Amino acid sequence: QVNLKESGGRVVQVGDSLRLSCAVSGRTQNRFCIGWFRQAPGGERKAVGLMTWDGNNTYYPDSVKGRFAISRDDAEKMVHLQMNNLDPEDTAVYYCAAGYGHFRWVKGYSYWGQGTQVTVSS
Repeated sequence: QVNLKESGGRVVQVGDSLRLSCAVSGRTQNRFCIGWFRQAPGGERKAVGLMTWDGNNTYYPDSVKGRFAISRDDAEKMVHLQMNNLDPEDTAVYYCAAGYGHFRWVKGYSYWGQGTQVTVSS
């Protein structure tokens, strides 16, 4: 069982930067891929940053590419999402997830946090 807990979500202004964190605990093997997803009101949950277990490969959708960066610190058991130049369209609940499948296979993310709200105000 892998437990994930997000933190760092808050209200920010357009153009601000924000870093979300996710604490990983429980029975983990380091070879798990990690991901950040977001869900806006009335929308589907979508990936905004995915990373392989070794950190060598990442994926970002076009909507956040160049603005968001996912990172992991296995020694500290932390996962982060750095978000820059935030826009009101980035307003959503952000979730941290982990899994043991291919890092681009969304259905392979079996473990999820409770989410943290990010609101970008104009």
